[in-house]
Amino acid sequence: MRTFTITGALVAAAALSLSAAPSALATPPGDNGTVKIHDAKTGEELRKNEPHVCSFYLDAFGFDGGQEVDWKIVEMPPTGTKGTVADTGSLTLDGEGHGRTDDKTLPDGHYKLVWNFDGEHGEAKHKVFWTDCEDDGKPSEQPTGKPSDKPSDKPSEEPTAKPTSSTSPSTAPTAAPSPSSAAGDLAETGSSAPIGAISAVAAALVGAGGYLIARRRKAQQH
Repeated sequence: MRTFTITGALVAAAALSLSAAPSALATPPGDNGTVKIHDAKTGEELRKNEPHVCSFYLDAFGFDGGQEVDWKIVEMPPTGTKGTVADTGSLTLDGEGHGRTDDKTLPDGHYKLVWNFDGEHGEAKHKVFWTDCEDDGKPSEQPTGKPSDKPSDKPSEEPTAKPTSSTSPSTAPTAAPSPSSAAGDLAETGSSAPIGAISAVAAALVGAGGYLIARRRKAQQH
């Protein structure tokens, strides 16, 4: 009976040690804590990660008190060359294992944070994030209803009419005067003479002829 009691106690102790082993292996001294990417406007007490930022800082929680941290940010495709260092720094955490960096900015792109610390037994902490400041508080278009300050390259109005040359006559030349108007009282001849003038001349000749004939007859009677 005593043998069974000793055996049971050993089995219970072994089971208790096995159940505690996973938690001990999961959080060995030095490998505790987490690090977050925070927008510069986010309070450092909030334990959330923000993978899309413009101005930002690195915020650490739950590490061992007083740990020394060395970190670097490297470029990532598709915007950068994998592994190219974009920024580096170091940090000493407070007694509660908390600390933060100053605010930082990087060119718009894709990056990876590598967080190394004293006493680590596993891998460094990592965070992948994007920076995008293109539309951060900047209007994309000029507000409507306000004139642009940029001068126009084109004149505001086109000339209404082209000036005429000083040598060009303002009116068409008049026709040359006809011979009839230049001749004054001279009678027109040819086909252009008026029919009434021809009839008057003919009547005068007929009258003169009749007068001469009548006078000749009268002379013969005497």
